[in-house]
Amino acid sequence: MTTPRRGRVPQRRIAETVAAELRDHILSDDNYRLPTQDQLVKDFGVSYPSIREALRILETEGLVTVRRGNVGGAEVHRPDEVSAAYHLGLALQGARVTLGDLASGLQALEPMCAAACARREDRAEVVVPALEAAVDDSATKVGDGVAFTQSAREFHDLVVSFTPNVTIRYVVSTLVALWSAQEQAWAEATTRRGEYPSEADARDAVRFHRRLVEQIAAGEAEEAERLARAHLAATQSVVLERFDGGVVNASSAMSRQSIQSGHRARL
Repeated sequence: MTTPRRGRVPQRRIAETVAAELRDHILSDDNYRLPTQDQLVKDFGVSYPSIREALRILETEGLVTVRRGNVGGAEVHRPDEVSAAYHLGLALQGARVTLGDLASGLQALEPMCAAACARREDRAEVVVPALEAAVDDSATKVGDGVAFTQSAREFHDLVVSFTPNVTIRYVVSTLVALWSAQEQAWAEATTRRGEYPSEADARDAVRFHRRLVEQIAAGEAEEAERLARAHLAATQSVVLERFDGGVVNASSAMSRQSIQSGHRARL
């Protein structure tokens, strides 16, 4: 091995410095577009290998996708609960955390979001109409197991998205996205085997959602939290009946980005 020349900055450290600045741009500017590699080399005054290494760092973090070849380039991605769910899922999967443990965590946290919705002074104008529309949509999908599960899970996404506290909203939405991925995978598997729960069970879930919306509309925070917790326990038990000992699967969270409701970060 040769000894690096005194004063020479290692390429990896240069790349990390470049990645840090680009990361700040991505996270602080919703409309940020990544310059070409040629432009980045000029802007930072570093080599192409250092720029490519910086992009690899950001790609590993899920902040960019590098397209290689004649139509190459880099596409910027702002982090959301799906990407957060994937990285959290990796940690949980690595720790062999079971679906039952994930479900218990959600039972402790998600109902607090329902209570927070009920405390919002603008709930009648902002929260309730969106939740009612989501319930109506799921009611039209009773009979189609996979579509109904996705629609019903989007109702849960919405409840969390209307939580005023930003930290709680993002933490819980990450857990919801992770659980939704597991439940959607369960719905697909049981539908293929003809074992998806009956339409009566789906209609019961719709009625439960309507009751929850009524309590939120009435400003009954404690009752909304109680109903949300009872509903979660009931619906989760159907999935956990067979998969309680199963380990959280991070790849499910990444491959089912369509589970997102598109209603995140509402205030």
